[in-house]
Amino acid sequence: MFRKQECVAMLLAGGQGSRLYALTKHVAKPAVPYGGKYRIIDFPLSNCVNSGIETVGVLTQYQPLELNDYIGSGQPWDLDLMDAGVHILPPYQRSKGADWYKGTANAIYQNIPFIERYDPEYVLVLSGDHIYKMDYAKMIEEHKANNADCTIAVIEVEMEEASRFGILNTNPDGSIYEFDEKPAVPKSNLASMGIYVFNWQKLRHYLKADEKDKNSQNDFGKNVLPAMLNAGERMFAYRFEGYWKDVGTIDSLWEANMDLLNPRVPLDLSDETWKIYSRSSGLPPHYIADTAQVQNSMISEGGNIYGKVDFAVLFAGVTVEEGALVRDSIIMPGVTVKKGAVVQYAIVAEDAVIGENAVVGARPEDMQDLGEWGVAVVASGVKVGDGCQVPAKAMIDADIKKEAN
Repeated sequence: MFRKQECVAMLLAGGQGSRLYALTKHVAKPAVPYGGKYRIIDFPLSNCVNSGIETVGVLTQYQPLELNDYIGSGQPWDLDLMDAGVHILPPYQRSKGADWYKGTANAIYQNIPFIERYDPEYVLVLSGDHIYKMDYAKMIEEHKANNADCTIAVIEVEMEEASRFGILNTNPDGSIYEFDEKPAVPKSNLASMGIYVFNWQKLRHYLKADEKDKNSQNDFGKNVLPAMLNAGERMFAYRFEGYWKDVGTIDSLWEANMDLLNPRVPLDLSDETWKIYSRSSGLPPHYIADTAQVQNSMISEGGNIYGKVDFAVLFAGVTVEEGALVRDSIIMPGVTVKKGAVVQYAIVAEDAVIGENAVVGARPEDMQDLGEWGVAVVASGVKVGDGCQVPAKAMIDADIKKEAN
């Protein structure tokens, strides 16, 4: 027996994250580590529990194993309830086999039976690849107050940046009269955050109609939302003020981690009033040796630091050996940076090894052509051999070693 819920959240976590390539080759984007001890999916899950939403469906598809293991029963987020809680929802199994999720709308369509277990008034649709703190309960209350059929969260962006986003054009009362996908000449700076509240009965109708349309891409932004707008449904924008980052690219993931070291950025992960929960590594406290120099950095549990670390985010179990230098970088769990190595403006993924005197990445001021500069990436488990060099902007997904002279 399932307990009736006012709102069920559906978290889209099946994307490949192709722009993160080396980091998502073997893992779904929402499972990518972030901020020293979190994964990206910790943010929407924690937002749900902090907002009083007890039932969350996590829709997985691409490389789901690590994400499934990480979520488990949902206990770290207090979502392990017998009659609610978090549920992993892979593509729906039918008598003739499984259908891959064809798009965001089709993913929800395939899980109509799951939603109807809880007979909700509202369905909250979320993305699994954003870093932010948000009280969804306030959004739902505004949805009710507007007697809306659909409410879309928006954030103000710089006008010169607006052409990079899906822009919503609104009337003075907040009602939406136009969707403008990456407009060359934007009329407003209200960017869609990919967070939607729907009246469930209304959404179900449009999902079924969309599924019958053989020409549809089965996507919320391209198909379902325009169909609702064209039909005259009541659609409103909900303005969000606060930190929000889409971490869909290497640069944005690097920036979002570096933001945690900037006291002027309004994302406080130590705030107990809106806690971001995660699955603990269970490692002992980190160790900073007498030979180490650490400044303006985040060092997680289980780390052993003997070298120099400056303006960096180090995850659990990282070792930086004596004489090594890590700066302006993200070092994910279990990485070893050996003696004399230099890692700068880089993301080094889980369990990689940076060999002695190797150099990974480069500082922009040391580049003759800034167009060639970018964050270097070393994929999980990769060994960068002693004395090897990984240039700026490179993505290394296989072991490299120095060729013999």
